Amino acid sequence: MTAIAAAVALSLPISLCNSCKVSKKFQGVKGGFGVFAVLGEANSLGPSDKKSLWGTLFDVEDPRSKAPQCKGRFLDVYQALELARYDIQYCDWRARQDLRTIVLLHEKVVEVLNPLAREYKSIGTMKKELAELQGELAQAHKQVHISEARVSAALDKLAYMEELVNGKLLEDRTKMESSIAAPSMSTQSLDTMKRPRKSLDVSGPVQPYHPRLKNFWYPVAFSTDLKDETMIPIDCFEEPWVLFRGKDGNPGCIQNTCAHRACPLHLGSVNEGRIQCPYHGWEYTTDGKCEKMPSTRLLNVKIKSLPCLEQEGMIWIWPGDDPPTTTLPSLQPPSGFVIHAEIVMELPVEHGLLLDNLLDLAHAPFTHTSTFAKGWTVPSLVKFLTPASGLQGYWDPYPIDMEFQPPCMVLSTIGISKPGKLEGQSTKECATHLHQLHVCLPSSRNKTRLLYRMSLDFAPLLKHIPFMHYLWRHFAEQVKIYPTFSFFG
Repeated sequence: MTAIAAAVALSLPISLCNSCKVSKKFQGVKGGFGVFAVLGEANSLGPSDKKSLWGTLFDVEDPRSKAPQCKGRFLDVYQALELARYDIQYCDWRARQDLRTIVLLHEKVVEVLNPLAREYKSIGTMKKELAELQGELAQAHKQVHISEARVSAALDKLAYMEELVNGKLLEDRTKMESSIAAPSMSTQSLDTMKRPRKSLDVSGPVQPYHPRLKNFWYPVAFSTDLKDETMIPIDCFEEPWVLFRGKDGNPGCIQNTCAHRACPLHLGSVNEGRIQCPYHGWEYTTDGKCEKMPSTRLLNVKIKSLPCLEQEGMIWIWPGDDPPTTTLPSLQPPSGFVIHAEIVMELPVEHGLLLDNLLDLAHAPFTHTSTFAKGWTVPSLVKFLTPASGLQGYWDPYPIDMEFQPPCMVLSTIGISKPGKLEGQSTKECATHLHQLHVCLPSSRNKTRLLYRMSLDFAPLLKHIPFMHYLWRHFAEQVKIYPTFSFFG
């Protein structure tokens, strides 16, 4: 379940695992990967509390003193993975120092602007000090951006190395099984082994789409991902579409196939609110009308488009043949919650099976033992109670409220205290909460476009920590393969 391992992350300091740039300064140590959560509002903290808070966040051991000695050595894939993990650990430590610098400089600015300072400092002196601090702050912010880029590159390398290691493990296991089985194999078993082994089908028993399933508004993208000159290709009900913004800034959704030579339009560009085909330059507006045909006379050509709207930070389309409804459902988090992450993933699973997984919590203490359900006990009976309607209710004995909104949205609120710990048997008994939105768009019979939004009613500091979105994305990549599908445990 794409809790994005948020419950795992929510009270661990951001120590990732290791780095890829091998230098004599960097050395690797296995580490955890989490995010320090600050309960309560920063404004409610006293000076001593703030000092303790910042100390917990910044007082992390410098990892360079524990680096492995690998200079001039050839490394196997496992040693290289450890170095990749260390790179992230070092980048984490470096980013904390950058953030500490900014915090200290802001405190100096506050001291300079203190009204009491005016009694013994001239205006000129204060201006000079503020100008110097402004320069130092600009340099510190620049260093933070550099750290963000380093973390992004390190995460990419780590993901690549993990793929190599997983492939190596599978290869070694296959060779070992083959060597053990070889002495006792008969001719018949050899013939059987030559046959292709069936792979696990995660799409499930897919039924044909119901004709009325298309007659809904579907959220297909987050507004922040659709910039003025960007395009987002999507599949919906086995058909290719592309999103982009028109001259007026409003989003549009048209068929992702040029009417001229069937070239995918998303490979082109957006030119003055029109999407331009990269093959012969034909340009289409958000309603699908072709307004430019270079090298030929303009013909009356129009490709298919879908009704498209933008509401509450999401782009919606209506893929059905019936006239669209005039109102869209609200998917905003409850009052008091702040959005911390918006993530989009393509998953190789049929959307109905994914919805089934998201709405089923009985599997959590068996499948998600390394993420949000770590330490959960297995109750003798798990019940879903629906006091209001059949589409929303709460789990017993878990402090989780859940709601299904047709056609493909699941909203849940989880009461949490610490990762792996349950605080009370209902969300009302919990002091802090995690709110989640899962949108399962049916891309095709065996693929789902998942939109995930995570909100918290605590830890406001997390939203302002540099490169935080890379950490949430990393968690998403970690859980999207097996925790998403309960039978992959």
